[in-house]
Amino acid sequence: MEKLRRVLTGQDDEEQGLTAQDKELDLTRSLMPQHSALVLESGGLQYALLRALYVLFFTCFLMGPVKQLKAMFEPKRLIATIVMLLCLLLTLCAVFWWNKKGLAVLFCILQFLAMTWYSLSYIPFARDAVIKCFTTCLG
Repeated sequence: MEKLRRVLTGQDDEEQGLTAQDKELDLTRSLMPQHSALVLESGGLQYALLRALYVLFFTCFLMGPVKQLKAMFEPKRLIATIVMLLCLLLTLCAVFWWNKKGLAVLFCILQFLAMTWYSLSYIPFARDAVIKCFTTCLG
């Protein structure tokens, strides 16, 4: 009952203790960019891994593993498949063995682009449209 009376009158000491704890948990200005970069990198790595797992396993489920492997290594998809798998391996190496975070982000971006190019191969004339769009915009 005494605690309820202190809370209602605004004389609770525990409330002041909580605000002091909150101030201790605040990130300093020097730690904010590091924390943001860590969150961004972990999100990029998770996205790259999930995207690779999606292509390798979910499409295997739909098409069957043998047919999917044959489709992945067709001549029109071969380069995109090799780049995607190589970038997946290099991303993991950069993160876990080399401890190069910037390199890991670069490999994630390259993997994303390879997966996009691979996915476009399933849409008729999509690659031609993308090439034409980029040549028109850049040239």
